[in-house]
Amino acid sequence: MAESPPKGALYGGQAVIEGVMIRGASDAVVAVRKPGGEIMVQTLPQSKLWLSRWRRILFLRGIAVLAETLTLGMKALAVSANAALPQEDGEPAEEQTLGGLALGGMIALSLTLAIVIFFIIPLFLSRGLESFGWNNWTANAGEGGIRILLFLGYIWLIGRMSDIQRLYGYHGAEHMAVHAHENGDPLTPEGLRLHPTAHSRCGTAFLLTVVLVSIIAFMFFPRDPLWIHFASRIVLIPVVAAVSYEIIRFNGRHADWWWIKVVAWPSLLLQNLTTKQPDDGQCEVAIASIQAAIALNNGEAVSTGTPVPSDPEQASGASTAE
Repeated sequence: MAESPPKGALYGGQAVIEGVMIRGASDAVVAVRKPGGEIMVQTLPQSKLWLSRWRRILFLRGIAVLAETLTLGMKALAVSANAALPQEDGEPAEEQTLGGLALGGMIALSLTLAIVIFFIIPLFLSRGLESFGWNNWTANAGEGGIRILLFLGYIWLIGRMSDIQRLYGYHGAEHMAVHAHENGDPLTPEGLRLHPTAHSRCGTAFLLTVVLVSIIAFMFFPRDPLWIHFASRIVLIPVVAAVSYEIIRFNGRHADWWWIKVVAWPSLLLQNLTTKQPDDGQCEVAIASIQAAIALNNGEAVSTGTPVPSDPEQASGASTAE
């Protein structure tokens, strides 16, 4: 979920199944390695809702960006899952799209699971700390510690899966492509390898910031009665997300400040668990995605579903100029 400095267009993205999604100033692009080896590029037009004035209002823009990211992420995953299906008798797999109801249901389910695992479970587990004489402040701090442990444990656990490890390779390629573009380096596998797999505006950094900000925010709310304890955790989630976004945005725009580097260091360290060094093929996919996003920002047409050759020289032929 990286963003470029203010001098250029905003680029961010995420890894998907055998691919990378990059969002530009308006539309998004997903590039996927198909079973036959070619790279398919497909645009994901944005709703005008996400490009409205809400995106420029302090704090409200964080909630809008979060909603946009969830929506785009589900669409990109659907495209990548369909593209990864093997072809039969040389015919392409039937295109699958997510309707509004199905997309809304998947987002609602994902948010519900996240809230239950990282907010509700720590809440109830921390209630037991009160029996040891912990007061509101210490029990709330203990709840935050449980939340951090669950978050780190979840990331570590899913990272043991082979499919997720490959996804993490594409995650690293996405970050390296954004780094290369921001620094004006060639969009080639060699150019990407000049940069680390971690990025200060990564979605992992955002999630870690949400966890840390929530600890501070929840410290000021009483734990009794239970309904206030419960309601405060739910109602404050949008507020925590909005504040966390502004922190990530500020850090990204001032990444060269020494104290920002100190503050961002834990999230960069955490990305050792969520990114891996990509192979050249994964770099090519990230390059195809960001080049298509750059082309869209420059007003150039990008053909939906066009296979891109996997030749590295062809994959790096577009200009990197902003």
